[in-house]
Amino acid sequence: MRQVLGFDLYIGVDYSGAETAESRLRGLQVYQATDGMPERVTAPSAPEGRHWNWSRREIAAWLVEQARGERRFIAGLDHSLSFPLSYFRRYGLSSWDDFLADFVQHWPTHEPHTYVDFIRDWGSARRGSAKELRLCERWTSSAKSVFRFAGQGQVAKSTHAGIPWLWHIRNEVGERVHFWPFDGWDIPESMSVIAEVYPAILRNRYGREGRNPHEHDAYSVARWLRESCQNGFLARYLAPPLTEREQEIAELEGWILGIS
Repeated sequence: MRQVLGFDLYIGVDYSGAETAESRLRGLQVYQATDGMPERVTAPSAPEGRHWNWSRREIAAWLVEQARGERRFIAGLDHSLSFPLSYFRRYGLSSWDDFLADFVQHWPTHEPHTYVDFIRDWGSARRGSAKELRLCERWTSSAKSVFRFAGQGQVAKSTHAGIPWLWHIRNEVGERVHFWPFDGWDIPESMSVIAEVYPAILRNRYGREGRNPHEHDAYSVARWLRESCQNGFLARYLAPPLTEREQEIAELEGWILGIS
């Protein structure tokens, strides 16, 4: 398939797994760009003229709204979109859709008043070891396991909080959004795209200019997506140099856009 890489909107989302799906968090930031520099997007419920922190529920609803609109977008989310192959094998999961459906049963972090830590304490039947890494994580020097909860700023909590919202978006507008690379490595020209990103490999390219770390991560993702697309580089990142077997693994585990 011919890659058509022109988008109307480039979205960067810095994510947080703290508190509940309804909590407004400083660590949840959204930036978007069209032809110019990215601008901060405030939560739609904010009073006019004010910036208002997002909740995870609002971000999912906003992405659904974007998908139903006229503008074709590519959105980079700052959390893992799937788990290592060992997890799939351990629990008898054969596809990413199976994984999503199974995950929301055992980790219903999208439900009201539910913390990731609550489910961890209750003893979910679905677990993993911090030693388990996805293939894309083994290709980087700093990416951590999706099961490593210890320490500040780990991706594990964001991932466990964010995956149910992928399931929600897919159920709402799956025919309009291509989840890369689970739906294939090539992007249909009619579809918007949601992909995993890792802001740590992008943020130092751009000056902070007064943004806090969460704002700057979202800004950096949106700007990098726009520049990569407009400069003709994005197609290369959408086709990392993987063997046929590695591609099959990544179609279950996911891949970090920009790692090649």
